[in-house]
Amino acid sequence: MSYYGSSSSGGWGSRRVEYGRTYIVRPKGRHQATIVWLHGLGDNGASWSQLLDSLSLPNIKWICPTAATRPVTAFGGFPCTAWFDVEDISVDGRDDIEGLDASAAHIANLLSSEPPDVKLGIGGFSMGAAAALHSAACYAHGKFANSMPYPITLNAVISLSGWLPCSRTLRSKTESSHMAARRTSSLPILLSHGRVDEVVSYRNAERSVDTLRNSGFLYLNFKSYNGLGHYTIPEEMDDVGKWLSSRLGLDRSH
Repeated sequence: MSYYGSSSSGGWGSRRVEYGRTYIVRPKGRHQATIVWLHGLGDNGASWSQLLDSLSLPNIKWICPTAATRPVTAFGGFPCTAWFDVEDISVDGRDDIEGLDASAAHIANLLSSEPPDVKLGIGGFSMGAAAALHSAACYAHGKFANSMPYPITLNAVISLSGWLPCSRTLRSKTESSHMAARRTSSLPILLSHGRVDEVVSYRNAERSVDTLRNSGFLYLNFKSYNGLGHYTIPEEMDDVGKWLSSRLGLDRSH
């Protein structure tokens, strides 16, 4: 495992975003896929890089960035690592479009230099899952919410214990474009959620799935876990590994 130093991203409205350290888990076998994995609110890339390094997925390179430290409205303005600002952790909350777009651009930039024969994906937990789903919407539309072109091709998106931001406008955007209809119907998405999640309620997952399906995302799997709160368990991560291997056509050996 290795890491890059901090980086910044400008040109997104009035904010200049200073990201934290990015951790890299290199493939132990033939490099077939690269996935950016996004941590939850207040966390960093290090903890997830250690977990992902332990999975039996030798053909995946994992990129685990750390979000910028910013004031978070839900915490009364207290600063912590966050991919965007949030007031209410639900599909009904106000959407920080500028923050979501800035994070989506940073993620796309991390993937932009990968080899052309390598499949690309984005996954995350909680707020990181919400940022991953926003990237899926940007890919489907071919542009960020601010209308700048989205530059990469996605092959898989994973949401663990997350929610769908910008859900109120997703369907109208996908219905207005033939390209979006084609991309939504072919992009594999996995949503996993605990039934007793006390932070992002299970109802938010159900509503996110309904909105995605109604917006044309037909290649979608939804898995629920009885007794699971706002954390992950080995069974869930094993299911993630099986899903990725199947959807991306990965070798199951070194």
